[in-house]
Amino acid sequence: MTDQDLPFVARLYATTRAGELAATGWTPEAKAAFLDQQHNAQHSHYRATYAGAEWLILEKDGEPDRPLYLAQGEEALLLVDISLLPEWTGQGIGGAILTDLIARGRKERRPIGLHVEKRNPAQFLYRRLGFAFVEDKGIYDRMEWRP
Repeated sequence: MTDQDLPFVARLYATTRAGELAATGWTPEAKAAFLDQQHNAQHSHYRATYAGAEWLILEKDGEPDRPLYLAQGEEALLLVDISLLPEWTGQGIGGAILTDLIARGRKERRPIGLHVEKRNPAQFLYRRLGFAFVEDKGIYDRMEWRP
């Protein structure tokens, strides 16, 4: 991921918040300003908190379609964030990415951690792939896969 990818990442971020913002009654301009501020804050937080992370843009048919933020600690991998464009969900792409990540964790004998919102349907995928609930973090659950 480079700074040239940030407009794409911001557009993708907006799709992840669309349902939440639909109920606000805000104007399109207010929603756009909020999303811009939130995306910038998240991106800055990730860069500062996970300075040594891998910041990747994964492509499908030569077009960017999802960012992957992966931090590596000495003992574990942390999936900081992954998002898919709405048109690519439900097609096994997320599962394939996670299966590859699990293969890496298995090869390196390192657990993989992540945080997921409690109402995020991806929790079902994580559980199916062997991630287990570890800790309640308020609106998020911390989950972990172990080799």
